[in-house]
Amino acid sequence: MTERTKGGGRGDTPDAPGYELPLLLFAGFRSLIDQLHTELARQGHPDVRPVHGFAMQAIGRDGATAVTLGRRLGVSKQAAGKTVDRLEALGYAVRTDDPTDARRKLIRLTPHGFDALARSAAIFDRLRDEWSETLGRDRVQAMESDLRAVTPPQAFRLDAAGWLGG
Repeated sequence: MTERTKGGGRGDTPDAPGYELPLLLFAGFRSLIDQLHTELARQGHPDVRPVHGFAMQAIGRDGATAVTLGRRLGVSKQAAGKTVDRLEALGYAVRTDDPTDARRKLIRLTPHGFDALARSAAIFDRLRDEWSETLGRDRVQAMESDLRAVTPPQAFRLDAAGWLGG
């Protein structure tokens, strides 16, 4: 068996086994998400969980039905409904009548929900800046560019919660 090397086979350092890449990417993701939720809790959103963030993003500014939310998250309408029940109980979302169809309900974010999303965006910007301080801005920008090059455009979806849950 030949030894794989970093740097395109130049022979400078042995390369890590392939299975480490997804683990490192997931660990980076998990680190950012954990830091986000620690800071959100400090800023007045102690009950927000990662699935809530995915759901609030999927609800968006214009609202969504439970069917649409389930499709965007990659979960059943019933699972989406349970998530909405929790978001309602926490004050992040509310069900309202759909002005275009009296038989449907729209899920809309409350000001509390919009606040959590705005704070999340600011926290993510700060965390990115911290990575840039540690790794260098050029390296972080190159990493982002490289990840965009190897991931298809449709890979940037909100159904991670459903996908991770099986």
